[in-house]
Amino acid sequence: MEVLEKWYEGVKTMNPSILDDILAKDVVFHSPVVWSPQEGKMLTSMYLTAAMFVLGKSNFKYVKEIVSEKYACLEFIAEIDGITINGVDIISFNDEGKIIEFKVMVRPMQGMMKLKEKMAELMQQMNPNK
Repeated sequence: MEVLEKWYEGVKTMNPSILDDILAKDVVFHSPVVWSPQEGKMLTSMYLTAAMFVLGKSNFKYVKEIVSEKYACLEFIAEIDGITINGVDIISFNDEGKIIEFKVMVRPMQGMMKLKEKMAELMQQMNPNK
């Protein structure tokens, strides 16, 4: 699937410019720590860019995938500050092959909290007005 190939390459190279090409305008992002959905390409790009840089420096790797025409479930592992993180990206695609929903689930709680801390720091730098 072309969109997943682009996603994998973007994650591997920590190149968020690929997001403009693979995200639908009305994409919705579901964070493991923020209850309300983050709607739109701009917010989704901001979260995914932060995740690329935080996780990209953490021995991040995808270890399993389940892929169909409209959905993908990608399991990953990473380590941040000595804490092992295990998670899944649940991705939905529209008829044009663009991502319309990106949901992240992370375990254990300690790992999720460490990821939250690191992403919040980076997102503050990316958007200091928040």
